[in-house]
Amino acid sequence: MELARPATDADRASYVQVLGEALEHARSMRGGPALVGDATAEDLLARWADENDAAGLFVGEYEGAVVGVLALTAQVVDGQRRGRIDCCYVDQDARGVGVGTALMEAAVAWCEASGCVEIDALALPGDRATKQRLEAAGFTARLLTLSRRLG
Repeated sequence: MELARPATDADRASYVQVLGEALEHARSMRGGPALVGDATAEDLLARWADENDAAGLFVGEYEGAVVGVLALTAQVVDGQRRGRIDCCYVDQDARGVGVGTALMEAAVAWCEASGCVEIDALALPGDRATKQRLEAAGFTARLLTLSRRLG
């Protein structure tokens, strides 16, 4: 059975491993190196820890094993609290069984409980699977950001 729940200290080794896989995956995608740079799982965890109560970290389980992770933050923009999914990744061998759906539902519930009026998530160029997962969870594209290196 799939489950998403807040991460605990007992989960740390598992979610650090999954975050490492997420970073490797992102770096292999077009635009990924610009998004994640040389960050490590520990770097991301430290950044999210600095957010205090404005950050949430969830793990996704399947048959008792941690196979997914989702991190999100909330911030006030133009006077309204908005959520942003910073990372959502499910181990490739555990996809298609509902872990991603459970993680997305946990993110939406966390944002609603945190008083957010909106939640955003990123998808890298060409990452059709992520785009489809987000659309299945009710997200719609509202802005594409294109970039050009100078110099």
